[in-house]
Amino acid sequence: MKKSDDNKKIAQFIYECGILSKTPRSGFWFLGTGQQSVAEHIARTALIGWALSYLTPKANRDKVIRMCLTHDLGEGRTSDLNYVHQKYGKMSETQALKDIAASVPFGAEIESLYTEFEERNSIEAKLTRDADQLEFIATLRGEEIQGNTKARLWAKIAYKRLKTPAGKKLGQTLLTIHPDDWWFNKDDQWFVHRRGSGRK
Repeated sequence: MKKSDDNKKIAQFIYECGILSKTPRSGFWFLGTGQQSVAEHIARTALIGWALSYLTPKANRDKVIRMCLTHDLGEGRTSDLNYVHQKYGKMSETQALKDIAASVPFGAEIESLYTEFEERNSIEAKLTRDADQLEFIATLRGEEIQGNTKARLWAKIAYKRLKTPAGKKLGQTLLTIHPDDWWFNKDDQWFVHRRGSGRK
């Protein structure tokens, strides 16, 4: 394959990835509040995967991050099917991934990562699955503090899906701390006088 052909295929892939920012995560329709694109979900899932692989030194960190980046890649073609939709609708995401893989010069890696993720046998696949659920838990917690009473129940159910020790520990912390804790401290004088800092 000529390099010019590679560049064209990669350019098309880049444009296809852009549609993920316009593809909504459909579970929020049932939750009743909130919205999120598949691209937003993938981005934070990849960062969570990075963190989980740090907490699990035996895992291949690069593979976890790449697996996180590809785990929902096919949803640009299939849309996002939530748990209710999956119960009744035909899921064709695997075929979508195969078609995407066939369209780019690095497709074999995409397909291999997705297959490993779906089989969920390797530590990297388990961490990626946990990162996927932890991202959902974090998003649900954001809805919970906005007043959605269903979000807490959903987050607890998502917690039960976690498989790895690192995932379970991080999930428990996500369920415990306030989502604004990373920036807001009521004792920090900055928020009163805009000087000093009570954060340790």
